Amino acid sequence: MARDLGAKYVCYKCGTKFYDLKKPVPTCPKCGADQRDAPVAKPVSARAAKVAAAAAKEPEEAEAAGADDEETEEKEEDEED
Repeated sequence: MARDLGAKYVCYKCGTKFYDLKKPVPTCPKCGADQRDAPVAKPVSARAAKVAAAAAKEPEEAEAAGADDEETEEKEEDEED
C-alpha cells in the first residue's frame, strides 16, 4: 500500500527531514543543499570518547576548586581584620 519514497535524509544544513523520491541527486527541498556534500563524521573509538569525556569534566572540577580557594582567601582576610 505504501509507496517507496526512496532514501530518507535529514538535511545537514537546515535539519529538514525528507525523502529523495529516488532522484539521482538528493537535494533538500527547503534549502537546496546537496546531501552528497555533507561532512563525514570520523568514527570515535571508545578510548577517544573516554579521553574527551575526562577533558570535559576537568574544567568543571577546576572551577569548583577555584571557588573553594576564593572562599578560603576571604575567610583568611576576615580573620586578619
